[in-house]
Amino acid sequence: MGYFLETLFGGLMSGMLYALVGLGFVLIFKASGVFNFAQGAMVLVAALSMARFSTWLPQWLGFESMWLANILAFIVSAVLMVIIAWLVERLVLRHLVNQEATTLLMATLGISYFLDGFGQTLFGSSVYTIDVGMPKDPAFILDSLFEGGILINLEDLTAAAIAAALVAALAFFFQYTSTGRALRAVADDHQAAQSIGIPLNRIWVIVWVVAGIVALVAGIIWGSKFGVQFTLSTAALRALPVVILGGLTSVPGAIIGGLIIGVGEKLSEAYLGPYLGGGIEIWFAYVLALTFLLFRPQGLFGEKIIDRV
Repeated sequence: MGYFLETLFGGLMSGMLYALVGLGFVLIFKASGVFNFAQGAMVLVAALSMARFSTWLPQWLGFESMWLANILAFIVSAVLMVIIAWLVERLVLRHLVNQEATTLLMATLGISYFLDGFGQTLFGSSVYTIDVGMPKDPAFILDSLFEGGILINLEDLTAAAIAAALVAALAFFFQYTSTGRALRAVADDHQAAQSIGIPLNRIWVIVWVVAGIVALVAGIIWGSKFGVQFTLSTAALRALPVVILGGLTSVPGAIIGGLIIGVGEKLSEAYLGPYLGGGIEIWFAYVLALTFLLFRPQGLFGEKIIDRV
């Protein structure tokens, strides 16, 4: 039982990270109908910015405090993501209003490749580290209930708590703020939202900014765990099955989908891996997503895309 709970907790914590990246896809799709292939590149650029500025700023300003360096680097990185969001809307999206979905999809692919190259030009191509003080040592819990206790990774637990807090903040933002309600109105019907005076271009900037901040938090967590390297942009695309499973139009679906895939990966690797030769974590999410595409293409909580057109 203890081993099962260890695996379950590990899956839930991984699932929260998947959900965090998946939220970026869902937010942009809900507001603009664009499937944003650049989300992985946004995670990469945000993580690179955090890693490099946390090193550069103490050198430039002459201080040694790690906490101050991380706070300032976070602020600078957040400003960078805001600038990127504004430029994406100003230079790309506003010129593609009412274009075919394929055109918008190709635009996000172009943005993705540009951000990959821009990140390498600006920050370099080495492997960098992010140290935000997250605990690295494992710990045993519930030792009074199970012999030897349950081993958990404190870094994963901290990351899951941060991801959960951000998800809760986003839920509050969408539900109880006027901007959040405007975003939901645009998601439901672009033309109806414009007819009542909601500026579509401003909403697109806001939603790309929110997705950029989500990418920044995800990049910090992933960079703290695995280091910041250019494979991070493709690693972030592992969240694609999350949005397919949960639904491209559902924020709760991204969360539930992330948790299902995280737990499913860990449990299948632990209990089926020894019989199938291992490696199940690599393909489990994609097989599950493919199954849903065949039988329920809108996902668990998403609406049919044809209904949105």
